[in-house]
Amino acid sequence: MKMAKLYVFNPEHDLALAANLANFTAPHAGRQLRHDLGYLPALWASNDDYILVDDVEKAVRQYGRVRAKIGGTPKLFVDKSQLRSLYINKVEPWGWDLALRSFLLRWGVDAMPSEDDIAVIRDLSHRKQAVALLHQLQLPGTIGSSCCADTLVEICQQLNQHGHIVVKAPWSSSGRGVRFMAGAIDDYQERWIKNIVAKQGCVVVEPYYNKVKDFGMEFVSDGQGCVSYLGLSLFQTKNGAYTGNIIAKEEEKQELLSRYISVDLLSDVREKICQILGETFKGVYQGPFGIDMMVVSTADKDGFLLHPCVEINLRRTMGHVALAIPPFADGFTRVMHIELTDKYRMSVRKR
Repeated sequence: MKMAKLYVFNPEHDLALAANLANFTAPHAGRQLRHDLGYLPALWASNDDYILVDDVEKAVRQYGRVRAKIGGTPKLFVDKSQLRSLYINKVEPWGWDLALRSFLLRWGVDAMPSEDDIAVIRDLSHRKQAVALLHQLQLPGTIGSSCCADTLVEICQQLNQHGHIVVKAPWSSSGRGVRFMAGAIDDYQERWIKNIVAKQGCVVVEPYYNKVKDFGMEFVSDGQGCVSYLGLSLFQTKNGAYTGNIIAKEEEKQELLSRYISVDLLSDVREKICQILGETFKGVYQGPFGIDMMVVSTADKDGFLLHPCVEINLRRTMGHVALAIPPFADGFTRVMHIELTDKYRMSVRKR
């Protein structure tokens, strides 16, 4: 009897965490992204494991086009109607939430975390965890402060202090739950804040920084107290939404960042993250995660500082996808793009 892992690309995960419902219907864009790019776990799944997709024939074609560009081996794609006939001993999704658990149980998959386990993952995914980690990553050459607030008075105090702030919902996705506020809070912003506080308990408030460059670090937790660093993620966004990642050797990515931030500082931050989150996740979270960071300009615009924790993504990220694509032997840097025309497409092209 063959036992195997089941991989699932559920990019609506962040929204499902926010809703916290077993029966959650993702917005159209989330469903389309899952349908069009469901084959992505083939990039890191073993040959004997299964990848759950909406349309097996389509996934085979799409992954075949990717393999023609980057190499790789054939993988086993299945749809939900096949799940009851498979012997699955572990599920590795993009991220765990109640909606995915409920869906897989309905289709006969038993290797599932409990609702209590998912409640712990949801709490660890709350932006308060990034607030706490940021406080612990204050090193020479870094910048960043943030706090949780549940009243307009607290938020107005932050706005008066900083002049320009970023207000975030505790759980949200791709910029949807983020608002920029300057001067004074208007009626629309006040209603939005009250709605988020009513539904999610608070908001996270931080000063607005003059961002120069987005990037991230990717990790994996073994759940036993060890967090391992996997690599840098140099990504691109447009209007707050992810658009692509650089595919290059780690040394080349470090060299790009070293124009702004010292390699030693990056190393110190990386080591502290492994140490702090190794303890935090011990016994409660096993799996991949990523931390978004940014390079910001100093107040006098004469230098650069590192913001070491903009977000903690307690799930697999597009940075992990990029790390699963090996650098090309011809020496040219590539960019992995996620594009939306009539449907979502992934492409890897020369930079």
